[in-house]
Amino acid sequence: MKYLISGGGTGGHIFPAVSIANALQELDKESDILFVGALGRMEMERVPQAGYKIIGLPVRGFDRKHLWKNIPIMMDLLRSMWQARKIVKTFQPHVGIGVGGYASGAAMKVASSMGIPILLQEQNGFAGVTNKLLKNNASKICVAYEGMERFFPADKIILTGNPVRQNLLNGSREEAINYFNETYGVKFSPDKKTLLIIGGSLGARTINEGILNQLDTLAKHNIQVIWQTGKSYYDDCKIKAQEHIGKWLICTDFLGRMDLSYAIADLVISRAGASSISELCLLGKPCILVPSPNVAEDHQTHNAMALVSKNAAVMVKDIDAKKEMVTTSLDILNNEEQLTALRKNILALAQKDSARRIAEEVIKLAKQMQK
Repeated sequence: MKYLISGGGTGGHIFPAVSIANALQELDKESDILFVGALGRMEMERVPQAGYKIIGLPVRGFDRKHLWKNIPIMMDLLRSMWQARKIVKTFQPHVGIGVGGYASGAAMKVASSMGIPILLQEQNGFAGVTNKLLKNNASKICVAYEGMERFFPADKIILTGNPVRQNLLNGSREEAINYFNETYGVKFSPDKKTLLIIGGSLGARTINEGILNQLDTLAKHNIQVIWQTGKSYYDDCKIKAQEHIGKWLICTDFLGRMDLSYAIADLVISRAGASSISELCLLGKPCILVPSPNVAEDHQTHNAMALVSKNAAVMVKDIDAKKEMVTTSLDILNNEEQLTALRKNILALAQKDSARRIAEEVIKLAKQMQK
């Protein structure tokens, strides 16, 4: 079977795409997989690193503020559609898989027009523009949240969840304590509550500022903190937190062992990206979500509210984070009843084996195509 996978632009699109590809290869050893991405975007580097071939299209996003700048963008879109048609004609896929992003729109629209069944994977609780535009072309739409009938035809929707890194389930608290003590020279105790702060691979300015503003408050409580700042904020955060680092605080630009970081955490402060939330659900981690205000259609707030509405997470708005984030986290850490409820409720939302389940739906479409 041949599968054409398209999308990208952010890690939130690329990771699910690669996970689906890996699952397809596990289920169909003879599968032939080709990716289509956008030139200059991160998928052009990440996909080959994962061992797959990718072809780039010159497609770009529209400039909503300066409409006159969209003339060359429209030309690139037309050129991308022409190239996508050529790719589909040459590769002849049995199924097209769209995960969102500029390239996905062009490639999936063309594949559908040429009689290729397509499956969409929507990571967020508020559907992305590309997938909404493709909803009528899709045979099936795999989603991570309930209530997506607002955006897509109900008869096409399959609740599968988002693919997550399966190795995250491997870590134990005891191993995590030993790892962090040896790697960072701290003396963390298995008996103390641990707060994990992650702002994504690039970091989150507001979350970092909220921690910096409340370092003295954190120091007064009998907890230990692991703080991933992101590369661009690390030097400044390290200087300002220097007196606390190595005592009750680990400050780092990047956490290489996320399995152990999650294993040791009693509470997690995180942005509300789709992949992060799916991981937190799978691991049953109580969390405070601080949605980024700098994303399309405020989809992180929609992601967070899907959990908050079921008492499976606590949300602090970005604008309130500097004042409320740390005090809220300390209140939760000191409330064993709330921690237990959050842990139970978020675990109930977990969707397991998502990549495999999506791959199985893809293969069903491919077999129907063969008949």
